[in-house]
Amino acid sequence: MNESELKRHIEEAEKGPKRLALAVSDVADKLLRQPPSPGKWSILQILAHMADVEIVYSYRLRQMLADKNPVIAPIDQDEWANHLGYLETAPAELVAQYGLNRHHNLRLIRRLTPADLTRSARHPEMDRPMTVEDLVKRFVSHDASHITQIEKLKSTG
Repeated sequence: MNESELKRHIEEAEKGPKRLALAVSDVADKLLRQPPSPGKWSILQILAHMADVEIVYSYRLRQMLADKNPVIAPIDQDEWANHLGYLETAPAELVAQYGLNRHHNLRLIRRLTPADLTRSARHPEMDRPMTVEDLVKRFVSHDASHITQIEKLKSTG
């Protein structure tokens, strides 16, 4: 990833909190909590997942940049959704938590050098190293995926 590509990823990642807030700003509480089918996440659970993943990415980024030979701890996102009170937190609080953590992650990402982008951690589920560059790209793709998912749930709800 060159400097201009990194800049584009940062610009897109900066838009995540605003896009997420817009996606859920006009959603009725009933629709926020309604899963589309058994075993599928509601919009509120998606919001909580996004807030938690921002924390996970934050830790992984710091591991890769600061630790020697780090190993990423995998998460079971469905178990997190089942056991961490995803339906108990207000949507505005989740959006704020996501936005604040994204702000801090971007502050760190803006400091990256080209050499930093190649730093990595072993990801046991992928059975290969995951680089800082991979993670920077995930910030944007993860947002886009879940915001699209929210928009679909709104249109079918």
